[in-house]
Amino acid sequence: MQKNRIGLFDIYVSPLTLGGMSLGTKKKQAKEMIDIALQSGINHLDTADLYDFGMNEEIVGEAMKGRRNEVIVTTKVGNHFDRSRKTNDWFWDPSKTYIESALKESLDRLQTDYIDIYMLHGGTIDDPIDEIIETFEQLKKAGYIRTYGISSVRPNVIQAYQKKSNMDVVMMQYNMLDRRPEELLDTLYEQQISVLARGPLAKGILTSDADKLLEKKGSDGYLAYDRLSLRKTVEELANLSPSLSTLAFQYINHHPAIASIVFGASAKEQLIDNLEQFPNQALSEKTYEQIQAMTKFFPYSKHR
Repeated sequence: MQKNRIGLFDIYVSPLTLGGMSLGTKKKQAKEMIDIALQSGINHLDTADLYDFGMNEEIVGEAMKGRRNEVIVTTKVGNHFDRSRKTNDWFWDPSKTYIESALKESLDRLQTDYIDIYMLHGGTIDDPIDEIIETFEQLKKAGYIRTYGISSVRPNVIQAYQKKSNMDVVMMQYNMLDRRPEELLDTLYEQQISVLARGPLAKGILTSDADKLLEKKGSDGYLAYDRLSLRKTVEELANLSPSLSTLAFQYINHHPAIASIVFGASAKEQLIDNLEQFPNQALSEKTYEQIQAMTKFFPYSKHR
């Protein structure tokens, strides 16, 4: 696979990233899936300290043994949880003290002495943004992280970091049915801030299993689409390509700000299918315009 540069930093990632959130807690199965991804040419693994209360980081760490220099790893911070309790009572804590302590724990679980891309896992406009940026810069200077960014869907938060920080990357949900990031993509590209696009297949709705998943996951609609308009739109999109998944990947990759598409998989077959459906050619401008005419652009109504 080709490699795309992250921001202005000397980090190059494959156009597909394996997201860890769906890998599960069966270590043997998860490590096998990571092996398949790495052998296929993927070099970027995305995880977070909160995923399975640190177990996902442990799995990624074990999978990277003996090939750390071949893997770009991203992890995230900000959700304060007590791992020993394993309950859903974590809370948002972007303080300098917590970020520094959480980083040490992530390094231990990942069995490494540095993290390639460290991301704030969310964020609000009321956070101590200057302190957060200063903390990331200090960690970067000390060599614990190579670069940093934020994982957020909130325009006001993203724009605050654009103005104040030297971040190289933003992670946002982006797909043909969720075009909200498009209001930010041009300015991020102009500032040479890369985008990692997560949720490319809209919970599986934009795949060959669309009919089945529309009944299951699309029964209440999807964002600005009610149930009927969602089905109509997906059917129209499916007529544009032999593979709805390939079309979904092509659409996201059309914008030059996109460095990598972060996809999840909970089974080996699902992983292999995504790898096979990833396109080897770009979307034509005509098809891109057709997709935009079929789908809705709706800006974020909150966090402005």
